[in-house]
Amino acid sequence: MSDPIRVLLVDDHALLRAGFRTILDTQPDITVVGEASSGAEAVAQASALRPDVITMDVQMPDMDGIEATRRIVADPAVEAAIAIVTTFDRDDYLYQALDAGASGFLLKNAGAEDLIAAVRALAAGDGMLAPEVTRRVLARFAATPAPAPSPSPAAVSIESTAIPRVTLAEPLTDREAEVLTLLADARSNAEIARALYIGEATVKTHVSRILQKLGARDRVQAVVLAHRMGLA
Repeated sequence: MSDPIRVLLVDDHALLRAGFRTILDTQPDITVVGEASSGAEAVAQASALRPDVITMDVQMPDMDGIEATRRIVADPAVEAAIAIVTTFDRDDYLYQALDAGASGFLLKNAGAEDLIAAVRALAAGDGMLAPEVTRRVLARFAATPAPAPSPSPAAVSIESTAIPRVTLAEPLTDREAEVLTLLADARSNAEIARALYIGEATVKTHVSRILQKLGARDRVQAVVLAHRMGLA
């Protein structure tokens, strides 16, 4: 058996952390390795515990979840995927969190199954956006002016405060472009497979190649890039 997914819970409300722990610790493939009640504590715990996934609140004392996410993602020794867990009261917080490197979004009123699915998705490198916020978040990035087309199809550069400069040295194939377009429409692997009449394993292979070519960390970052490149 593979090692369980190691999760760090970050929220300034102890009751919410306890609820998340109760839900996640019932799963045989997930274990909560630590908790933090502030952004600064989250940064320290992430460095010490090296979790696979971090659930991150936004509004916290000492240091907010956006800055904590930015610092954790910038630490090369920490490879955790971060899911922002929020009430979605402030859109700008979520956009900044995605800029900072968050790999997913989950609303605090989500069900237990959604929390478990999000942890597993992030641990697998898939990223996850709650359906309620997906189009709202992506619409913000779609509104960001795309860079001018490169004179050469072999190299596309993307400048962004959110995502480091990315150079696409190898162009996407027609099929990869189709897959990326569907990814940008928040489609799952199963939905992409049905739309293109291919197997899910083939979709996973295409997604892996797309991430590699884009230099994207996960699907969420690839979707943002797709919108900014005008592929959506």
